Amino acid sequence: MTRPATPYDPAQDGAQMEFDGRMSYGDYLALDKVLSAQNPISNAHDEMLFIIQHQTSELWMKLAIHELLAAKAKIAESDPSPAFKMLTRVARIFEQLNSAWQVLRTMTPSEYEEFRDQLGQSSGFQSYQYRAIEYLAGNKNAAMLRPHAHLPQVHGWLEGLLKDTSLYDEALRLLAREGFAIDASVLERDLSLPHQENQSVRAAWIEIYRDPRRHWPLYELAEKLVDFEDYFRRWRFNHVTTVERVIGFKRGTGGTSGVAYLRRMLDVVLFPELWSIRADL
Repeated sequence: MTRPATPYDPAQDGAQMEFDGRMSYGDYLALDKVLSAQNPISNAHDEMLFIIQHQTSELWMKLAIHELLAAKAKIAESDPSPAFKMLTRVARIFEQLNSAWQVLRTMTPSEYEEFRDQLGQSSGFQSYQYRAIEYLAGNKNAAMLRPHAHLPQVHGWLEGLLKDTSLYDEALRLLAREGFAIDASVLERDLSLPHQENQSVRAAWIEIYRDPRRHWPLYELAEKLVDFEDYFRRWRFNHVTTVERVIGFKRGTGGTSGVAYLRRMLDVVLFPELWSIRADL
């Protein structure tokens, strides 16, 4: 008769098993705080899904902001190479965020209606981290500060991002420092407004794309920006289709027109010249 195998004891291989006064996995990640932050206010089974979906999205956005700020700083220092890895990471973050919509789509309209009224006026439209990403990417709109007026510290942070250079602004300033003839109207514009497509910027990117070996760092920077916007657009599109699937054309809980508002956002282009020159090439 075969004797049962002795259960494996990780301590025999040197694993630390006692954590009295030692840093543990849960301590390092503050899991007591993270895992106690899910507090449904209804009895609906799917509210837990809804909360976790949005909380994890906010965590990924926090990392995206961390990377975008660092990438912008490197480009401003005329050292774009480290920014390539950072921008690649941001694109992959949005790939992760895109995948998350697939989980939320398992919730049906009737399941959402079980707790929707409990949300009050709260809405993803009010995410200040998402607004920060938009400002960093160049989609500047001062009107979008108003939902955060009740949070002075957050409002001040966002206002600073609104009035500061965007990621694309720094890329265009880098082009000018590298000898490309970028119009003064681009370099000295009101930073609180979105960048408008400009012929001098188009001409610079066309020259770079037509001779990538000569301008390799700028060529690679351009492609990293396109990659980021590509995944960002997909995230917006998946947001629209998920909302339409779950609530149809109802108004959003925050008072927006819901799907109609989100569809309007699909028309926003962050780096217009990098897309329009493709026809010229």
